[in-house]
Amino acid sequence: MSTIFARVPGADNHAAPLEAFVACAHQMLDPSTPEAARQAMEPRLLALLPTLHALGVFELFELRNPALRNWLEDELATLPR
Repeated sequence: MSTIFARVPGADNHAAPLEAFVACAHQMLDPSTPEAARQAMEPRLLALLPTLHALGVFELFELRNPALRNWLEDELATLPR
């Protein structure tokens, strides 16, 4: 699996929330990603969850990777409804 870097033109190199989530998720699932990089990405993913949840992204899409899906379900359960 290759590393994906999400860039939004004209956004000062900040990815949109969905693009950032997908890019980080791909890197977390890539076996060649160093553990230190995975640990650094987790807080970024956590910070994106409230925005993606508010947009209804997880009502439209389901994660196919079981480990990532379980992690997401656990984290979404802690968000205020």
